[in-house]
Amino acid sequence: MEVFSSLIQQLHLDAKVYHNAQVCGDWSLQEHDPGKTCFHMVTMGSCYLEVPGHLETVLNEGDLVIFPRELMHTMRPIKAALEPQQHIAYSAPAVPNGTGMLCGSISFRHCGSCFLLNALPEVFIIRAGSNTCWMKPILNMIIHESLNVGLGSTSIIDRLSELLFIYALRHFLSNNPEQVGVLALYSNTRLKLALEAIHAQPQEPWTLESLAQQAAMSRTSFAQAFKQCSGWTAMQYVTWWRMQVAWTHLNQGSSISDTAERVGYLSEPAFSRAFQKQYAISPGKVRRGLSA
Repeated sequence: MEVFSSLIQQLHLDAKVYHNAQVCGDWSLQEHDPGKTCFHMVTMGSCYLEVPGHLETVLNEGDLVIFPRELMHTMRPIKAALEPQQHIAYSAPAVPNGTGMLCGSISFRHCGSCFLLNALPEVFIIRAGSNTCWMKPILNMIIHESLNVGLGSTSIIDRLSELLFIYALRHFLSNNPEQVGVLALYSNTRLKLALEAIHAQPQEPWTLESLAQQAAMSRTSFAQAFKQCSGWTAMQYVTWWRMQVAWTHLNQGSSISDTAERVGYLSEPAFSRAFQKQYAISPGKVRRGLSA
């Protein structure tokens, strides 16, 4: 499996839309759950976004803003209005000077999400445009479901929002490798085959030499390219990925010994030490569901 897809599958993300309506009048939307992952998308019209200490900008239809960990921020109309704030369903007639806002939260069922969130900027915007051809079809489907509420519409909009979030991550990683730290590995074509091998076979006794062979590079060139791209050594990444896979198996009830073997550890104590070092919690507690 392609490596970014395998990361997303390990993290088990869920989207939950908490606002999907037209807003009009003297309206203002602020932070919903500070510290949590969230997104906002303008589905109709435009608005003003202010994130104190970070940015002030106009968001237009189709623009998407993502907070890996939500900061204080305010969204409000471009032009001040005298009428009181109103939130009107899309199924109701369109309102003059109204702004459509889709707002949602993203949760993860795997604590490896910290790896992803820590590598991202505190806030970033994906602008609607010719290089985001995926955005318009998803937006159209969200609006269609909002206008034609029927069986499963809420779940459909949540799933479409998950898709929107994954596309946005892929877009940002591909277009901003200098801003994403270790996540830059996922868009590095030179290291692709080695990463795919690590993800597909975490139980293999990988060495710098064997990974360099996967990438068709010399040992020295591979080590330098990996470190320069990510800031990590290749073997640091191998250990990290093994622990991500291990968390998933333990969380699903696999025994510690079976999990250790699945991720390449012949010794259960050695595996437990590595796991404890990574997560500051024992594998036994994760297996018993005591990791929260």
